[in-house]
Amino acid sequence: MSNPLLHLPPLDAIRGFVAVARRMSITMAAEDLCLTQSAVSRQIQSLEEHLGSKLLIRKHRAIALTPAGEQLLKLASPWLDQLAEFSASQRQQLQSRPVTMTSAVSVTGLWILPMLGAFQAAHPNIDVRVSADNRMLDLKKEGLDLAIRYARAADVPAQAIRLFGEKIMPVACPAIAARAFGEPEGLLREVLLELDERALPWLRWSDWLSATGLLSIKPDAKPKAYLHLNQYDQVIHAALEGHGIALGRAALLQPMLKDGRLVALEDPRLGNSDYAYWLIVESTAPRAEVQVFREWIIAAAKQADQTAESLADA
Repeated sequence: MSNPLLHLPPLDAIRGFVAVARRMSITMAAEDLCLTQSAVSRQIQSLEEHLGSKLLIRKHRAIALTPAGEQLLKLASPWLDQLAEFSASQRQQLQSRPVTMTSAVSVTGLWILPMLGAFQAAHPNIDVRVSADNRMLDLKKEGLDLAIRYARAADVPAQAIRLFGEKIMPVACPAIAARAFGEPEGLLREVLLELDERALPWLRWSDWLSATGLLSIKPDAKPKAYLHLNQYDQVIHAALEGHGIALGRAALLQPMLKDGRLVALEDPRLGNSDYAYWLIVESTAPRAEVQVFREWIIAAAKQADQTAESLADA
């Protein structure tokens, strides 16, 4: 069966003809197309040879359309306009497409959002859209470019990039830290901020107090009170406001620990987890702006990890 697409005239020749027919001038059409007059004339000639019909009647300092030329202009002119509109809309869509990322509510609120201003200042032409969601979203299905996952190494794809590890330690505002961190029993004289999340038992105070040996020494020991919250960023904001002591994730809290809004009680024997934070990129060949954001995330994570290690060694 013959393929009709094989017999279509070349697009450049159609474009050249429409430009001439609209202007009724080869000279002005050549200027519109940024071509020479001879190049446009050759396009018209090749199109006439392809169709086997004359399209233009050349007169002294003027041209006119033949009946075949008028018919072709009526057909091709609106089609080229529609094609131009479609092409422009696709380019605009590609240029304005934001970099999309998903991460847990705690990672988004405590680590990503405080740094986004610096990224936008450095890259004002790149739009970023962050979806704070504790669900494990399918990047391809949801149309997302990147994700930060909190998981063990065995539970992430082979191409995942390790951002930083997990180090857990008690944190509090300076006033509470000054009176509570001097001795182990000092924790029990304060309100302990508890995350109600069964999937993360190592972020619960019962595990921490047992690991310190404090409960074995004083089996009946109890803290002043517990304040239960269901989101980790709420736990940390409560600690910042002086409502109690939280179990802090050092890498996520790096800015607050660095500027002194929070103080950590470090114990080198405790708090090390086999979980880590991983960056996953949906495409193996990401867009240029996704690559820029990816590299920025990796650099920021490296800095956070180094700061967390320095705090642990202090």
